[in-house]
Amino acid sequence: MARKILVTSALPYANGPIHLGHLVEYVQTDIWVRFQKLQGNECWYVCADDAHGTPIMLKARERGVSPETLIEQVGAEHRRDFASFGIEFDNYYTTHSEENRHYAELIYRRLRDGGWIDRKTITQAYDEQEGMFLPDRYIKGTCPRCGADDQYGDNCEACGASYSPDELRNPVSVISGKAPVQKASEHYFFRLQDFEPMLREWASSEGLQDEVSNKLQEWFDAGLRAWDISRDAPYFGFRIPDTDDKYFYVWLDAPIGYMASFQDLCNRRGLDFDEWWNADSDAELYHFIGKDIVYFHALFWPAMLHGAGFRTPTRVCAHGFLTVDGQKMSKSRGTFIMAETYRRHLDAEYLRYYFAAKLSAGVHDIDLSLEDFTQRVNADLVGKLVNIASRCAGFINKRSDGWLGPRLDAPELFRRMSARAEVIGGHYEDRAYSRVVREVMALADEANQYIDEKKPWVLAKDPDQAEAVQAINTTGLNLFRVLMLYLKPVLPGTAAAAERFLQVPPMEWADAGQPLLDHRIAPFKPLMTRIDPAAIEAMIEESRESLKPA
Repeated sequence: MARKILVTSALPYANGPIHLGHLVEYVQTDIWVRFQKLQGNECWYVCADDAHGTPIMLKARERGVSPETLIEQVGAEHRRDFASFGIEFDNYYTTHSEENRHYAELIYRRLRDGGWIDRKTITQAYDEQEGMFLPDRYIKGTCPRCGADDQYGDNCEACGASYSPDELRNPVSVISGKAPVQKASEHYFFRLQDFEPMLREWASSEGLQDEVSNKLQEWFDAGLRAWDISRDAPYFGFRIPDTDDKYFYVWLDAPIGYMASFQDLCNRRGLDFDEWWNADSDAELYHFIGKDIVYFHALFWPAMLHGAGFRTPTRVCAHGFLTVDGQKMSKSRGTFIMAETYRRHLDAEYLRYYFAAKLSAGVHDIDLSLEDFTQRVNADLVGKLVNIASRCAGFINKRSDGWLGPRLDAPELFRRMSARAEVIGGHYEDRAYSRVVREVMALADEANQYIDEKKPWVLAKDPDQAEAVQAINTTGLNLFRVLMLYLKPVLPGTAAAAERFLQVPPMEWADAGQPLLDHRIAPFKPLMTRIDPAAIEAMIEESRESLKPA
């Protein structure tokens, strides 16, 4: 029976371009969604731009445009970049939407009426010149621990210390450069601590990785506290119902953006929103996120949903960060690489494959070693995988008039490879993509070894061996087809080109066991080319140049 699965990735913030570090998550999610669809499951993938908050308000002011204009421009750039990497959302929306306003207000009212919203007065840093309260990151000063200058209001990049903004020495507003004053205002708090029993039970299910479960346990042990869900005007976002100058904190309505994006999809596709979001829904809900936002997705989000009468996530899938050549992405070294810059020099499928080769089910950081990236793509994809097709296609095109034979030369080898579908499918389901890649490349080695042993180029010299040559190359191309199917979630563009070459409809997972016999193929065109190291150098140089300060 087909499963009903709703999948989300975290919402990219609408104040800047997509870079390779962002892409880890969207590639990871897209691969999983494509696998589910190949399985015949009803799987929907939604996302949106996270379009609210102080940084967007200030960035728009800096550019001399309205926040609405800014988020529209950035949203178009994000859609373009994601599409260029083969990331196929069923809906990509924005949190600045009427659907999101509706669900943010609905959830807030239900929480308020349930007794889970408190109001209390707090004191915060206030920029008198700008007439606004300052988020921690908009205050700089001297670290109270090590004395380093020019540090943010919440943590020191020199010594790593965390502190509150009022501990910072000689603080100034990043916006005006003036010293902030302390000012009181009333804020709204969500009583997260009331949901600890429910959260402990939810966290004990199979829905979290071990690393995430362990982190949650630390937070439970430290004690859950009420969460400030409000911000004072001026603020770009949704006003809290029944207030004049209080707005929902961006982190309240950002995850609600998953619901809003799905509601927009429902409106356009005729789906029933309640079937997926009601508390008793039998659909599955998967969130793919970075490890830095686990707190919001594994504590606040399920508690808010439960308190408002909605279903909680089936699974939260966290991943680690991306390093390049073993270090944080660096502007000066040219390894802070934008998605758009990469695409000017290299095929997106190379990066999808390399990420897949590195990604496991855990929350580990992954490293993009540019030398290893070049070698692995050239050896695996060009040297092993598409090499099978290029080795066999010529014989079929030239000597068999483009027709695959009526039989396989090695049916037992084909059966053994097609029988790996269940194991490889299990690795996809578990998000253990590195195991998928290892398994498929081992099978590709077997396929190439088979061709080496059969030596069709030698047999082809004997006219009496024409049928044997056709059977060998028919086997080779059938092995290629199975391997291409196994990597279709990772390499959708190459798989589509292979389908055109083989002249078959879009492959589905169930096709693995059915050989393609007595069938005409198209003339072969190279499916991939080797990476030229000069392209890597040009990409790094462009990244270095584009990020030089004006």
